Amino acid sequence: MIVITGGAGFIGSALIWGLNKKGEENILVVDALKDDERWKNLCGLKFRDYLEKDEFLYLLTSGKLKKPDTIIHMGACSDTTERDGRFMMLNNFEYSKRLAEYAWENKIRFIYASSGATYGDGSKGFSDDEEKLEELRPLNLYGYSKHLFDLWAKRKGYLASFVGLKYFNVYGPNEYHKKEMRSFVCKAYEQIKTHGKVRLFKSYKSEYRDGEQKRDFIYIKDAVDVTLFFHERRELSGIYNVGTGTPRTWNDLVNAVFNALEVYPVIEYIDMPEELRDQYQYYTCADVEKLRRVGYEKEFTSLEDGVRDYVLNYLEKGKRLQDHD
Repeated sequence: MIVITGGAGFIGSALIWGLNKKGEENILVVDALKDDERWKNLCGLKFRDYLEKDEFLYLLTSGKLKKPDTIIHMGACSDTTERDGRFMMLNNFEYSKRLAEYAWENKIRFIYASSGATYGDGSKGFSDDEEKLEELRPLNLYGYSKHLFDLWAKRKGYLASFVGLKYFNVYGPNEYHKKEMRSFVCKAYEQIKTHGKVRLFKSYKSEYRDGEQKRDFIYIKDAVDVTLFFHERRELSGIYNVGTGTPRTWNDLVNAVFNALEVYPVIEYIDMPEELRDQYQYYTCADVEKLRRVGYEKEFTSLEDGVRDYVLNYLEKGKRLQDHD
């Protein structure tokens, strides 16, 4: 049995979709369904059962649940603007520790979501070398909660068998419930449909023109493929970046959305809120050398092709992954 926490969320539900495509249905979905519509991500997917996250942890650690073969831990609060430190530590750090300790003691394959947000402003680089973990300085509470777990897992020696995946800017279907945390592909699409133009933040660094700030955007289907690569190769362990290794500008991304819709691009540059300026990343780029070195050979989907697939096959049709493939 494969457990996927955060299984109704963006990457979690996409992983179930990916496993289903490979014929795997012996999956236990764990999440904390609230008043959003993430439950719709599960419609059409095939899995064995569903449990709320607290009930799952109790049943698992008390021996009342059959021991799984693999735990893919995607569950977390991914809101980069969240300021409730106690909630973030309990939800992202403490819960992950308890789950990891159980997996370690019972020799269960454990793959967990870290984040590109752990790299902060990028001044320390974007290397996924575990020896450099202590050098990183995240810019927000979310990034810190993920970084703290990476450090804890390293200190406990768990990275000798666990896999931590530092996802960069993932975009694609099944993210609709994330509100302000949705990718800008989704937001740009909505702005174009509503206003015929897209608004981007101005740059406050002289070395970057407006809209030329760069991110490593990775399509959800590629993120799923990398994750399942580690699921299938149980001999691999450690921390790995999940990005393309090719940074692209916000202007590139927005123009890709305009082009997919065959609409003439109109971009308006607006002031960035004061509270965001100190934690804004002007450049991210995953170092994927380590990923390539362990045998991941597939080419990543280009930004243009990924955006076109997302816009035309999902956003335009109001569909999710399981509705189309």
